[in-house]
Amino acid sequence: MSALPNPVGWFEIYVADMARARRFYEAVFQRPLAPLAPPGADYEMLAFAMDGQGSGASGALVRHPMKGPSDGGTLVYFSCADCAAECARVLSHGGTVHQPKHSIGPFGFIAIVGDSEGNVIGLHSVA
Repeated sequence: MSALPNPVGWFEIYVADMARARRFYEAVFQRPLAPLAPPGADYEMLAFAMDGQGSGASGALVRHPMKGPSDGGTLVYFSCADCAAECARVLSHGGTVHQPKHSIGPFGFIAIVGDSEGNVIGLHSVA
């Protein structure tokens, strides 16, 4: 059986206040975001760093006039070395913790948090 690529190739997290969302995501995950929307677009996009040769998916924060933040729908999980560290940064940067770090058996640990915009995201770590 041949290996299949990871099923998710891209994600978008919709935000109301791009500056606030940028501060939150850069502080929690300690990674820079880069502008992605074309000049003159009626929306803003800030992309997470991408490695086209690596595994997993990248994505962007998006402020769009036709789509806003939400706590329902698809749940994006961010990979972390230890999701408890990101949980602590979530709280200190205007987010909320819905479920603190807890075991999911042989698959590691997860936490569910709310971002600065009202979206709910997941955190996953093996330790």
